[in-house]
Amino acid sequence: MSVSQFGQLADGTPVERVAIARGGLSVSIMTLGAAITDLRVGGRGVVLGFDELASYLAHSPYFGVIAGRHANRIAGGRFRLDGNEVQLERNDGGRNHLHGGAHGFARRLWSLREAGPDHAVLVLTSEDGDAGYPGRVEASARYEIPPDGDRLRIVLEASTDRPTLVNLATHSYFNLDGSPDIGGHLLQIEADAYLPVDGEAIPTGEVHPVAGTPFDFRRLRRIDDHGDDVAHDHNFCLAAVPTSEPRAVARLVGQESGLAMDVLTTEPGLQFYDGYKLAVPCPGLGGRRYGPRAGLCLEPQRWPDSPNHRHFAGAVLRPGELYRQVTEYRFSQIGHEDLTS
Repeated sequence: MSVSQFGQLADGTPVERVAIARGGLSVSIMTLGAAITDLRVGGRGVVLGFDELASYLAHSPYFGVIAGRHANRIAGGRFRLDGNEVQLERNDGGRNHLHGGAHGFARRLWSLREAGPDHAVLVLTSEDGDAGYPGRVEASARYEIPPDGDRLRIVLEASTDRPTLVNLATHSYFNLDGSPDIGGHLLQIEADAYLPVDGEAIPTGEVHPVAGTPFDFRRLRRIDDHGDDVAHDHNFCLAAVPTSEPRAVARLVGQESGLAMDVLTTEPGLQFYDGYKLAVPCPGLGGRRYGPRAGLCLEPQRWPDSPNHRHFAGAVLRPGELYRQVTEYRFSQIGHEDLTS
C-alpha cells in the first residue's frame, strides 16, 4: 500500500491517490470522486483513465468515480417525497438531473479514512440542500481485494438525518483487451427485462422484455452482433429490490486476452453503457486515445428516475436506515477452446 499526492485542485487542495494490491490484482484510487484511476489484472490494465489529475478535471466522462447522491437520471430533476415537491439541479442539458448534479459525489473530494496493503476506505459528507437534495448524508466507499486476489470488492454505505434519495454507482469504463473499441467483447447479463428510454435517455416508465431485441444478453454474445447502429445506455432489470448478498449478474469476456470479468452485486439494476459517446481530446493511460466505444460501463444501481415511477426499484433512504451496496468485479482467465466452443 502506498499513499501519494496525485495533484492539486485550483485552490491548492491536494488530491491523494492510494494504491492497494493482492495476488495478481492492483488498484489505484484517488480522493477526487473516490475514483479508480487504474486497475490491473496480472499487469494488464483493464480500465480507462488518465495519468494526470489535470486531464480528469478537464475531460473525464466520470472515469472510475462513485456517482451520487443519485446516480443516473431524474426527469426534470423533480420528484415528490412524502408529499413534498423536490427540485434538484438540472445539469443534464439544462433539463434533467444527472449523477447528483454538477458537484455531485463524482466531483467532490472524499477523505481517506483508512488504508492498508489490500484495502482503502474513503468518506464523504453531503450537506442538506446539496444540489437540492433534502437531508445530510454520510457516505463511505470501501475498496478491498479479498485473500484470493482475483476480485475487487466495493462496499458503499450511506445514512441520512432526513428522508432523501441515495443511489450510488461505480462508474469505471472497462476494456479487457486494450482494443480501440469493445464491440468484439462478449457480454452476458442475467436480466429478462430492460427500461426503454426517450430521446433524452429518460426511462419511459415501461418495462420491456429483452427477448427478440438487441438488448437480449441472456446468453454470452458479442456486443456488436447487431451492428454499430445500436447504442447501449439502458438499465437492465435484475430484481425488484436489493438482495442481502451479492449474486452473479453479468459476465464480460475479452476475446483477444481471454480475460473474463464477472460482476456480482446486491443491486436491483445494472446500467450498461457501451461508451458510444466517448471522444476524449487528450491521451489516456499509457498514451492511449479514447474514441467511441473505447470502454464500457457496467454500473450496479437502483433503477433510474425511480422516484417518478412507483413500480421501479427505488432509492428512498430514511433516518435510521443504512444504504448498503456490495459489488464485486471478479477476474479469471479463459482458454481459447472455451471462447470458441
